[in-house]
Amino acid sequence: MQSTKEKISFYLSAFVYLLFNLRLAQDLGGTCRATFMQILQTAPYVAGVTWVLIAFLQYMAEGRKMLWERRFRLFFMIGIIAGLFFAIYEYAGVGVGMQQ
Repeated sequence: MQSTKEKISFYLSAFVYLLFNLRLAQDLGGTCRATFMQILQTAPYVAGVTWVLIAFLQYMAEGRKMLWERRFRLFFMIGIIAGLFFAIYEYAGVGVGMQQ
């Protein structure tokens, strides 16, 4: 990361990743536990999809390696999308987090 703008956008994407995986509970401890469990449950899938995407992009770029910053940005992007879909699933009343 060279410039301040790139650093800010990197940390902002990490914050948005955490925001989209935020799961609310009645107290702060419950919110932290639910958010941690959400990230723990989705991280393997997000990492796997990211790994496949990075492998494909490196293959298309004739073997040139991607920077670690770009890899994390892809991870955050896929994690934001996964967090959004899981939140819609849970908050619609279908997921485990909602009780009838």
